[in-house]
Amino acid sequence: MQEISKGANVSLTSLSEDAGAVVVGLGWTSATGAGDADVSVLLLDENGKVRSENDFYFYNNPAAADGSVQLLGKTPTSNGDEDRISVDLTAVPEDVTRIVVAASQYGGARFGDLDDLRMTVSDRSGEPLVGYSIEDAGVETAFIFGELYRRGEEWKFRAVGQGYETGLTGLATDFGVDVLEDTEPAAAPAAAATVPLPPPREEDGAAVEPAPEPTVTATAAAAASATVPAQTRGRAPRTTRKKVTLPKVAKKSLAENDSWRTARLFPVPSLKSDKEREVRATSVLLSVMAQVPELGRRLTAGFGAPAGRMQTFTEVPLPHGDTPKRPDGVIRVERAGKLWTALVETKTHGNPLKDEQVQQYMDIAARRGYEAVITLSNDVALDGSPVVDVKIDGRRKHKVSLWHLSWAEVAHQAQMLIRHEGVDNAAHAWLLQELLEYLQHENSGCHGFQNMGPAWVPVRKGIEDETISPDDERAVDVVESWERLIRQVCLRLGGELGQKALPVQRTRRDSDPRARRVAAGSALCADGRLSAELRIDGTGSVIAVTADLRTGKVRTSVDIPAPEGSYPLATVKRLLRALAEAPADLHVQSLVEGGNGPRGTLERLRPEPGDLLPKDGTAPTGFRLALIKGMGNTRGNTESGFIRGVDAAVDRFYHGVVAHLGAFEARGGRRG
Repeated sequence: MQEISKGANVSLTSLSEDAGAVVVGLGWTSATGAGDADVSVLLLDENGKVRSENDFYFYNNPAAADGSVQLLGKTPTSNGDEDRISVDLTAVPEDVTRIVVAASQYGGARFGDLDDLRMTVSDRSGEPLVGYSIEDAGVETAFIFGELYRRGEEWKFRAVGQGYETGLTGLATDFGVDVLEDTEPAAAPAAAATVPLPPPREEDGAAVEPAPEPTVTATAAAAASATVPAQTRGRAPRTTRKKVTLPKVAKKSLAENDSWRTARLFPVPSLKSDKEREVRATSVLLSVMAQVPELGRRLTAGFGAPAGRMQTFTEVPLPHGDTPKRPDGVIRVERAGKLWTALVETKTHGNPLKDEQVQQYMDIAARRGYEAVITLSNDVALDGSPVVDVKIDGRRKHKVSLWHLSWAEVAHQAQMLIRHEGVDNAAHAWLLQELLEYLQHENSGCHGFQNMGPAWVPVRKGIEDETISPDDERAVDVVESWERLIRQVCLRLGGELGQKALPVQRTRRDSDPRARRVAAGSALCADGRLSAELRIDGTGSVIAVTADLRTGKVRTSVDIPAPEGSYPLATVKRLLRALAEAPADLHVQSLVEGGNGPRGTLERLRPEPGDLLPKDGTAPTGFRLALIKGMGNTRGNTESGFIRGVDAAVDRFYHGVVAHLGAFEARGGRRG
């Protein structure tokens, strides 16, 4: 990968023979885990302005109808997060000369608070071509990272690094986008298309008006004004196009009794063998991907596939020596006369992918000109890396990329579409619901990560007996499985809430994931605890999760700062009122400068809120809320299993505690 400095440019075609479609990555880290930003993409004409409202892409308008731009969302890396954007340069309209890639922050946050600001451009196969690091960020609240621009028949990349102290408003104004921040909405022009704000929320029986939020209006010389909402936090994405979502409350059933089962498009009760599960699951998923463009694009865009006509096939015989091989599936996408193809290898239940089998498919793909091999199983990939070990022949001119999908990620994307973001017609929404019902059925074998691996039992027993060595390599395997579990917890919770949920990494981007896991393995052997943190959009808090293998308990907690300038007792009473629906066994502890203050369960503190205040009159600087529950002992997917125990603990803590903290925040509390 070529590194360039601020202001430099480079031709993409000089870096790769396959630069017709690229994946742009914007990344950053934060020492506190609190940093975040929203990505925006603007398509500009020769005058440096957007042509219409359709040239502005952000999280509420994530994809172009022609497939030229698609925001793929955040993905966790070894040391932070990375926002990825798929750009099909062959599909960009001819009158677009520049593609600007930017990001903005909210709530007074500044880019100088983030570390390792970086932009990379990769080719269709995922191989990084060029990278650029921003070293001089300060008080800016919006940043242009870089831009792709035409020069004759080729596309080039320029490292821009231009910041705006005026945030999204200042950035947008430069490109013909007006940001109106009136507290009362002005009358829209006759030709404007306005998306209404969400209705007021009910909190403690009173209607709370939504906070003023910017309205973005894209203008051009030959286009009428149109308004769309700017990036707002804590709400499900909305776009100006009409979308169909399924109701969250099911319609009343006409069945005579509860024992009747609804007829399903994809029945599963008869599945008995692992082979049957794999064949059925592959056929069900690939057929829905081909029929519902939103799902097909979402699952393949990150692998370099263009937005085009998709066809899918199962059990395809392909020549390989004396014995033909039959990959579980084939995906073919046609766009502007070009064909993108991928082989699919599927596993269900607890069956692992086999290195030798995937290697054979990589060799077949290379010989036949396929772009990718996609593995699909209940395992969860980490750091964007595959879950099998294969050798890639670097001497081949045609490169094949290896990608992995988890069944949990498929379910997450289906739920995001049908519950929160919507699809273009009701039939597609129904197909996605049937797919989700299938994946969640106990017989489908598509339940996501469900086994902590062979090292789990000996490591746990060694910790309980205090016989495990600090450098036991099996502890590193357990740490890696723990990271996969936390990633899956984020996928499930994020799909349910319609918000991005990601693990928090507090190490620098250039640190070695292996070294991090070795250090965590040593800590596990020493204190017997597995720890992680996760953040959910719409909440300012970081949820800490700790599994203590010695006590058999899972602890979920969150720290919230006390509002400045408020009376301590009034603050405590306000917090307890906000937690009126929280579990009675919730532990609440006051935090003071340099240490911890009094603590107690919610049940004991409700009649005596003053017990949470230090006796010496010191004002609390914040509060720590924690729930503790027992965890299962088995490796599998039974109800008493460790994996389900952790997932249930996070779910109970979010819905029982974190979801109620908005009332405390609305009355002056701030969550850090």
